Amino acid sequence: MRPVLSEFVRELPGWFLFSGVFLPVTLLLLLLIAYFRIKLMEVNEELSQTPDGRHNHKAGSSLYQRKKRM
Repeated sequence: MRPVLSEFVRELPGWFLFSGVFLPVTLLLLLLIAYFRIKLMEVNEELSQTPDGRHNHKAGSSLYQRKKRM
């Protein structure tokens, strides 16, 4: 199995490796980061509009508050 794999990697063109593997994976990761950033901004907007004081964005997370008290 080893000689077949090494022969395949040796014959694989660099442009195919870049455009067929690296570029799509990079673009997918950037798309996921953008998507979750937008969703996080929407949730922060909704939490800032709630009249309940427990979900105040400026107060920080409850885990952070617990660590801060220690």
